[in-house]
Amino acid sequence: MKYSLLLLILVVTGCAVTELDRTPLENTYTYEIITDELQNPWGMSLFSDEELLITEKNTGLVHLNLVTQEITRISGIPEFISPGQGGMLDVAYHEGYIYLTYVAEHDGAHSTRIGRGMYHPEEQRITNFTVLHISEPAISGGAHFGSRILINGDYLYYTTGDRGRKNFGPEHVSQDTTNTLGAVIRLHLNGTIPQTNPHITHGTARDEIYTYGHRNPQGMTLHPRTGEIWISDHGENDGDEINILRAGANYGWPVTHTGCLYGTRRLFAENPFEREDIENPVFFWECGTGGFPPAGMTFYHGEKYPELYGALLIGNLAGRELGVFDVDGRTITQKEPVYTGQRVRDVMEHPDGQLYFITDNGALKTLQIMS
Repeated sequence: MKYSLLLLILVVTGCAVTELDRTPLENTYTYEIITDELQNPWGMSLFSDEELLITEKNTGLVHLNLVTQEITRISGIPEFISPGQGGMLDVAYHEGYIYLTYVAEHDGAHSTRIGRGMYHPEEQRITNFTVLHISEPAISGGAHFGSRILINGDYLYYTTGDRGRKNFGPEHVSQDTTNTLGAVIRLHLNGTIPQTNPHITHGTARDEIYTYGHRNPQGMTLHPRTGEIWISDHGENDGDEINILRAGANYGWPVTHTGCLYGTRRLFAENPFEREDIENPVFFWECGTGGFPPAGMTFYHGEKYPELYGALLIGNLAGRELGVFDVDGRTITQKEPVYTGQRVRDVMEHPDGQLYFITDNGALKTLQIMS
């Protein structure tokens, strides 16, 4: 009863969600298809005002000209495999380098990796690709690779998943800081470990871990005003979350969680709001709400869509929509989506204020206001 009462209070204060909580938008939105010839796109990064780099989960990395819609495959990428949810995943371009997260064979199993190589746009190739980090231990199977990238100043962040481990207790890989699964990893851009990382002096904990206790975070973005890093994380059955990262913090999975076991309406973990040692989500979908399986995300600070200014936009996979969330400090309000139809894998704001998003069916789309 105590758990249910607390969740009810959180719903009222806007920290939790039910399917009835969506606030209407003032405008009606539609979309324009830039191309529908991508193959299972997963991540994207701006190279210039007229060019995007887009990963294709099963086939690699492409360059897309936004003016001509020409798609060119980029060579020199690392070898990768595509088991289940794995493949060529996120991409970020920064100061001449292309950074990639991807899944590769490792110790006879599979692991998420991040690396970088020099980009030669005139030849559409990468050279001197170097692996910067390998998430360990390697585990067979195709679930929960995480894999979103964020570059902030001199730091390189990327997320790793828990690889679908089901031993829900304190021995779970996401609670074990001697490995790098179910974590956010922070490195310097060249792959070295910052001496300011929170676990540098913490005994057996891996120095590269920035936060831990995550399940399968596939969205990560920087708040443009506060400088905080926000992530989205998949729950077990519902229990999806939006979190703000705090260095060294434990986000609880799977010893605390608001979702239920797959195929049931049964809670299986402790209430995160009753544990002082757990960093609580700022927004979550509790057991029985239907959830919001989240993908890529961005804050909008352009001028093309005035009512979206300051909002957080998140791709919804199973819900097949682009979600909108008003953010006022730590108070978040879910609004009606601006797009429904296909699984939205990633979203980004162009410097001109246009919103672009990619969908699993192979399309790059832009958002348009109808009224």
